[in-house]
Amino acid sequence: MAEVIASSSPSPVSVRAIPRSDADRHEARAAWMLAAPAILLTFLFIILPVCAVVTLGFTDFELGYSGFRFVGFENYAELLNDRTFKQSLWNTFIYAAIVAPVSIFLALGLAMLIEAEGIGRSFFRTAYFLPVASLIVAMATVWQYLFHPSIGPINALLALVGIEGPNWLGASSTVLYSLALIGIWQTVGFNLVLFLAGLTAIPRDLYSAAEVDGARSAWDRFRLVTWPMLGPTTLFVTTISVINAVKVFETVKTLTEGGPNKASEVLLFTIYQEGFVYLRVGYASAMTVVFLLILIVLMFVQYRIQDRQVHYT
Repeated sequence: MAEVIASSSPSPVSVRAIPRSDADRHEARAAWMLAAPAILLTFLFIILPVCAVVTLGFTDFELGYSGFRFVGFENYAELLNDRTFKQSLWNTFIYAAIVAPVSIFLALGLAMLIEAEGIGRSFFRTAYFLPVASLIVAMATVWQYLFHPSIGPINALLALVGIEGPNWLGASSTVLYSLALIGIWQTVGFNLVLFLAGLTAIPRDLYSAAEVDGARSAWDRFRLVTWPMLGPTTLFVTTISVINAVKVFETVKTLTEGGPNKASEVLLFTIYQEGFVYLRVGYASAMTVVFLLILIVLMFVQYRIQDRQVHYT
């Protein structure tokens, strides 16, 4: 009997591929037609410009000159000895190291306070999100007034307690930290909305179960329920915050122009200077490739951490 069953069951080798019907072909054709506009736009506005930047990074192309030549890795070799590039890379790292973690933890704390408050929740959400919707160029005048060394309210408050306030945007020792403070102000609202969405998605039954198991204090409920359930949201917020911090440009361009003495010059501002002020497009393209590689590494780290969390859970 077993031999009959074994002989009657089809083997994987003997099974032939089932031909696709006209309906399947029509469905596949319709899917490609629907995806064609997105594919075309992705090619025109993402893939093609990236390929152009990578190609120009191996040339000495300058705006205003009719021709250019391929120079190989000369631009990248010049980057290794460029003090301005190294300084801007270091300033970008310091800026991101301040803005990203502070904005994440501050947004998480504010989100938990707003979620626990039943009255005025919509008002606080809107109030904290306003810096995200406002243009930093329009707010530059306000921040210049706040950080003004003589008439600014920040130094006026410090003077009340006997502290002489520094020249926040005009001193090399404080300008990068002042810009980081503006970056935190601008980023907290966006992170706050994401954390609020993550907190809303946590089932309330988990808190009741944790309380039954002995989690009486707010810290125990946060440690055992809130923080583990916010894992994917926290990972996404961390990645977005770091990438946005690395891409800082508007505040530097508007408030400091990279000064004083290049103390606030960041990577995107250096690329802007080389490409649009000094017109060295080839050299600026090589810097852009380095910037893109940094973003790719950050995204790769995010995906690796996310995959480990998925396999762990």
